[in-house]
Amino acid sequence: MLLSGWGIDRRIWQSLEAYWPHETEAQPIDWPGYSEGDGDTPALPANATIAQLAESMATSLPHDTVWVGWSLGGLLATVLLDYLPAPKGLILLGAGATFCADDGVTTAELKAFQRAFQRDPTATWQHFLRWQTQGEPSPRQAYRQLQDLLGDTPPADITSLAAGLHWLASIDNRSRLAASPCPVVHLTGEHDPFISPAQRRISEPLSGVGHCPMLSQPQVLAAAIIRHATQMTNVSTAVL
Repeated sequence: MLLSGWGIDRRIWQSLEAYWPHETEAQPIDWPGYSEGDGDTPALPANATIAQLAESMATSLPHDTVWVGWSLGGLLATVLLDYLPAPKGLILLGAGATFCADDGVTTAELKAFQRAFQRDPTATWQHFLRWQTQGEPSPRQAYRQLQDLLGDTPPADITSLAAGLHWLASIDNRSRLAASPCPVVHLTGEHDPFISPAQRRISEPLSGVGHCPMLSQPQVLAAAIIRHATQMTNVSTAVL
């Protein structure tokens, strides 16, 4: 199950479709409030709790699969280990135990971003897209890819986006990851602008890429996911 990050829906995984082995079922799913207009993931109410998020996602995240969480999607997938039956394994892509770190994106930087979002959500979202492509081999090309995928407006409602920023600021998964009920692997782009050096040291590196390897190195990323998912499921067929 492929879970995307803040301000980006499941379309981010499209570039990997050509690289999944035929025996692999890779299923991108959206968080509540995110969708391509199909109404599959209705938004949660304002100030929703993680328990409400878990209830909304319960049928989308079965335990006999591997969960792949990218960025905020990784933080949320880890939190949901407290609420849902543990999966076969958890692959965290561009996600640590917390989003903010003294040697990474600081709390002050995220608060400033939240204030900017309150003033102009769309412009701030577009800034975020540019920000997260900075570590790619060709940032401009990666940004154009995101624009082509998502268009000019966020793929989620304002309430859902605000909730995501709150969770980025508040989630601390250190204790959960220290006693995880399933195997956990960290995959981190070598030049990811959101990951601190300390987090990068405990991650498996993805060489030459940043926060968006699905845009710049989809084949390499798919191979890494499959390798770990196969080990986690301990069978010849990996189900993501």
